[in-house]
Amino acid sequence: MNNIKKIAVLTSGGDAPGMNSAIRAVVYSAHHFGIEVVGILRGYEGLIDWETISLGLNEVRNINNQGGTILYTSRSERFLHLEYRKQAAENLKANNIDAVVAIGGDGTLRGAIDFQEEGIKVVCIPGTIDRDVACSEYTLGFDTAANTATEAIDKIRDSSVSHGRCSVVEVMGRKRGYIALWAGMATSADAIILPEKWNGDFDSVIDAIKQRHADGRDSYLVVVAEGVTDAPELAEMIREKTGIESRVSVLGYIQRGGNPTAKDRMYGSLMGAYAVEILSNGKTNRIVAIKNDVLVDYDMGEALRLENNKLDSFQYELSLRLSE
Repeated sequence: MNNIKKIAVLTSGGDAPGMNSAIRAVVYSAHHFGIEVVGILRGYEGLIDWETISLGLNEVRNINNQGGTILYTSRSERFLHLEYRKQAAENLKANNIDAVVAIGGDGTLRGAIDFQEEGIKVVCIPGTIDRDVACSEYTLGFDTAANTATEAIDKIRDSSVSHGRCSVVEVMGRKRGYIALWAGMATSADAIILPEKWNGDFDSVIDAIKQRHADGRDSYLVVVAEGVTDAPELAEMIREKTGIESRVSVLGYIQRGGNPTAKDRMYGSLMGAYAVEILSNGKTNRIVAIKNDVLVDYDMGEALRLENNKLDSFQYELSLRLSE
């Protein structure tokens, strides 16, 4: 058991569906190994201020279907500074915490790596709808977010067809275009604008819409990942250059919420249990990952050095073919 008797679990950064499944699995697996679990509220901020709750089986029994995170979350600017990381480490040591399970995205991983310098044992679980943790082929929340975006875009398209207009829909993803690619392909978008592939060529998007209009089409759908370009500006440009009425829909935070899909519940459960398994086997400073649909783990420093997940070239080429 490597003397692991008491662990803490936290969620950090943006919330993601499936986090609660991971928390639940951490608690159940820890119970199996006779390990006590403390829940840290508000991520790294809660570590600094020592905001905690006790987590037993009763506290997590029926949280699998809940979106968000029962532990709340935050983005901690203070944790970037050594004095506050030292304070957080002292809180853990004073309360006899042997290790921390941190659930979150790239920022959570970077924070955990810095925390190692204070002698804290950490295992990370990748939880972010953006699917942008380099070492893992999947991150908690992506499937739910992609499904939520798809459902919303389907409804927007219905209205677009009824009015004969162009709909420009902005989805989340930061520097990764996975949500835009999957939701765009699933809803038969006429154009999908991705950060990994965008070269600033608005004319190609507008020319494609003009061509479809000449072929007799009277409604159009453009899906754009946030941060690529200004969606209202793109819609106005389409209106000015084509004469087609264009409307913008920014899906925003509805993509983070809602009941997790079966995939996110399952992966959350697997990753949470595996994190405790790692600790029980005496391994620390690791990040849980999915590779070829199998659970693996990496040294956190190694994981951070890996190249970020690239969009699958066949998926991208297929998206272009299907939008012709």
